[in-house]
Amino acid sequence: MTITSKAAITDGYGKYFIDEIKVGLPQEDEVRVKIMAAGVCHTDYDSLQWKKPLILGHEGAGIIDEVGKGVKHLKPGDRVLLNWAIPCMNCFQCELENYHICEQSSPVTGHGHGSNLGHAHLDGTMWKGTNIERSFNIGTISEYTLVKSAAVNKLNMDHLPFESAAIIGCGVMTGFGSVVNAGQVKEGSSVVVLGTGGVGLSVIQGAKISKASKIIAIDINPKRLEMAKQFGATHCLLAGPKDIGLLRMAEQVKAMCDNRGADYAFECTARPELGASPLAMVRNAGTAVQVSGIEQEISFDMNLFEWDKLYLNPLYGKCNPFKDFDRIIQHYKNGDLLLDEMISAKYSIYNLPQAFDDMLKGKNAKGVIIF
Repeated sequence: MTITSKAAITDGYGKYFIDEIKVGLPQEDEVRVKIMAAGVCHTDYDSLQWKKPLILGHEGAGIIDEVGKGVKHLKPGDRVLLNWAIPCMNCFQCELENYHICEQSSPVTGHGHGSNLGHAHLDGTMWKGTNIERSFNIGTISEYTLVKSAAVNKLNMDHLPFESAAIIGCGVMTGFGSVVNAGQVKEGSSVVVLGTGGVGLSVIQGAKISKASKIIAIDINPKRLEMAKQFGATHCLLAGPKDIGLLRMAEQVKAMCDNRGADYAFECTARPELGASPLAMVRNAGTAVQVSGIEQEISFDMNLFEWDKLYLNPLYGKCNPFKDFDRIIQHYKNGDLLLDEMISAKYSIYNLPQAFDDMLKGKNAKGVIIF
């Protein structure tokens, strides 16, 4: 039967509010999930300006409530983690196992940009008598959500807290995957991390797991640098607001890395003016990785590319949902990767304004909505 659910909804023009929605029964390849925890991310705040009504949220974990007739690998009562890399399994990229950039179902890369094919059936979620989209096809800041079964991964660890599982779904996956899948950081190498929020801390942890010998964290927030030490940074540098492009900071990094520069640098700030900064941090033939998803037009000094440097712009840490989530959970189980410690604050859905405010002020590594 249809369920009434409280959800966080944006009008797409800056406003958001808590209201009731109707969530229907799943069709053939769909599942209905009772959300237990949802991460709060900068992208959720950005989605307030996407010019259309949306159910907010793209990080979540919960319990299967109902499954469609065609779903065989999940059942009601299963504990699950949601992901927005929803593969169709048939397109050119899926056949190459590039599931994160599926050409059919991805909300980012599918059919040009913003595909609806990854959505559960349009009439499955109703608000004020009309259908409403779910952010990134999953809309997790809601008591219940209806999604494609391919958006759901069963949690194979019973005592993993839902709030810790939820943040794997984007922030942790993006940071960890950018190191392990995209950058392929080598043992004994030097790594620079620009920005130490939730994604940056996950990059630091990925570098630590990859056995980098030097992990240099850079931020303008001293409190975040203290967190960076907890999560594995070997060195912390406090940046100044007048250091344009972090070029002076790059000189410090160069001096710390045999006067060459680091082997790898990861940009995790989402600030367009720092989009070229990782190039200034790496040595010749080093690798710069733009993690945060900057999409604005930016200017590059081509001298920063000299010589033989690589600049990567991966999406979602090149997520393979069939392998990567279990791999992250195994690292957590082994004590190599901290998740519980990343949860700085928990909020009710009615405290979402406070959650956004704390995030924007840099108070949290990760904030989580608890249902």
